[in-house]
Amino acid sequence: MAGNAHGEKSYKDLSAPHRWMLLILVSMGSSVIYGPIYLKMVFYDPLMQALGCTNTELNTLVSIYGIAAVVFYFFSGVIADKIRVRTLSWIGYLGVALLTFYYATLPSYGTLVVVFILYAVFSILIWWGTRYKLVRMICDEEEYSQKIGLSYGIYGAIGLVLSLIQAAVVAAFPSAQMGVTALLIISGVLILICGALAFFFIPKFEGEIVADAKMFDFRAAGQALKIPAVWFAALTMFCVYFVNVGATFSTPFMSGVLAAPVALVSIISIVRSYGITVFSSPIFGWISKKVGSPSKVIFCGMIGAIVCLAALILLPHNPSILVVVAVLVCLLSFATNGLYGIASGQLAEAHIPPHLFGTGVGLISIIGLCPDAFLHTWFGVIMDQQGNDAYTTIFMILIAFCVGGMLFAALTLRAGKKNLAKMEAAGEKAE
Repeated sequence: MAGNAHGEKSYKDLSAPHRWMLLILVSMGSSVIYGPIYLKMVFYDPLMQALGCTNTELNTLVSIYGIAAVVFYFFSGVIADKIRVRTLSWIGYLGVALLTFYYATLPSYGTLVVVFILYAVFSILIWWGTRYKLVRMICDEEEYSQKIGLSYGIYGAIGLVLSLIQAAVVAAFPSAQMGVTALLIISGVLILICGALAFFFIPKFEGEIVADAKMFDFRAAGQALKIPAVWFAALTMFCVYFVNVGATFSTPFMSGVLAAPVALVSIISIVRSYGITVFSSPIFGWISKKVGSPSKVIFCGMIGAIVCLAALILLPHNPSILVVVAVLVCLLSFATNGLYGIASGQLAEAHIPPHLFGTGVGLISIIGLCPDAFLHTWFGVIMDQQGNDAYTTIFMILIAFCVGGMLFAALTLRAGKKNLAKMEAAGEKAE
């Protein structure tokens, strides 16, 4: 098949190499487009030195971005159901690239606040809805959980290579300011390349938008919200994402409490943030497909995360256990990165149809990803107030959210089964 009369194509119309290219593009894009925004997760100390700010100020920047993102998440999903994925992709990449070039000048803190708000406009309002929808459009519903897991694996592989290069770049310069500036310029160039590829290679997809639909048709949101599993999936995502982001505070923990060298901490953080994802997301995606339920996998994965966090609390906090801590941090990230990679697969359990999938992503993102709006500032304040004792408090908070994730995963599974039973009884898909 060559598509319909309007030039639209389904995933069956695309060649296997073309589908793989699009999967790699969106996976690579999700790595590079958010790299400048979450730079502190890998290069915490160099970035804080380059910007000349405190723990609270550095973390507040990401929280400001998170607050703006929460406002935009729903609308990003709605927009993704009304405007072509191709259009939103290249515009989002272009906007973030230009902001990153300006970020590279290391402007004042007040100006950075504006930059991070604008980051939310281009990376969330415009680009975010395409992240999951493009993966959905290049496969059938049954393949989605596996494909999104594979996508995060690709994301991790590309992020690992790029971050190792970036670490070498930062280390090659005599000052943190020069290293961070060079790193941001390189990031901007890579984001521009992704935008060009999106412009030329993403096709018009069949069924990706509803003809003659209003831009903000809240009835679509109402249809998605009628599926109970959507609510529980959102709360599961909230807990999974909270723990996944919270685990990145192991970076200042290792440098501040265990007195690990900054270069070593950066390498461990890169492995934690990207290297582990190369294996964890595809493995969790494969397990999710075999089990037939991402909710079951999330429930079990949270147990593993609790064990790792408890060990980090109970072990003596001194430099002699750095190797053990590094292993625990990697195991924790294996669980949290893998679970985050499959969490959106719960939407498939909720049986969201393609024309509502972007809306579903927006709705689940409003709740699921809102930890960015407060976690960074909250933990930053704890660090400034409690010093090295802060990490015991942080790890205990993360354990509490692991328990919450287990609860909501179980509720998602239960609600999904009830919904499926109703669909089978009615002999048709839920709308």
